[in-house]
Amino acid sequence: FQRDQRIIYFATRGAMDIEGLGERTVFQLSDAKLISDAADIYTLTVDQLMQLDGFARMSAEKLVSAIQASKSRPLPKLLTALGVKHLGPSAADSLSRSFGTLDAIMHASEADLATTDGVGGVIAASIVGWFAKPDNQGFIERLRAAGVEFGNVVVSRQAQVLAGKAVVVTGSLVGYSREEAEAAIKERGGKSPGSVSAKTFAVVVGADPGASKLAKATDLNIPILDDAAFAYLLETGELPA
Repeated sequence: FQRDQRIIYFATRGAMDIEGLGERTVFQLSDAKLISDAADIYTLTVDQLMQLDGFARMSAEKLVSAIQASKSRPLPKLLTALGVKHLGPSAADSLSRSFGTLDAIMHASEADLATTDGVGGVIAASIVGWFAKPDNQGFIERLRAAGVEFGNVVVSRQAQVLAGKAVVVTGSLVGYSREEAEAAIKERGGKSPGSVSAKTFAVVVGADPGASKLAKATDLNIPILDDAAFAYLLETGELPA
């Protein structure tokens, strides 16, 4: 069951974003002994998928196409998909920008990883420990053999107006999913951590925000921005007057 959950996580939107490879399909593939880990998905064929209940040729071709497309996901997505304990999207993004390739991250020392912005000792130790395991090393090499890109770091063309600034997002914003809002912040050089601290530059608050984040921002006297103020922040890097 844990093995199947790791494959499901690998395919989720926040990781390799493989549309159609959900829980039910993973369980079917596992029960049919067509996959034993996430690397096996890259060997699946249309004919194999058509053996499963609910798959016709068109749906099988669509899933194979989605799997193949995932090979070129940006490095932060791949890093997140590995399921390394404590390693979330924000730290994965920082590591990707700092090291550039999965191989560089694999061979980096714990000390070098720990000095990366947003990483620290706990995450660094977890990364080193994960890559030290022979099973994980074999898994990585099978991903490489399948043609998964290990160095796709997207360089933003946006002006880096938020460089060095941490902006927390909570609640539903107009025109942005939370993931899109966080991506917009990062594209402009900022960070978007999941919690509020004294180092937070601003907190963007939409509908139905997290009560704890809002309360902490108020306690720490951190600027609270609505949708319009967020748009201004993205454009200028400054707080509205």
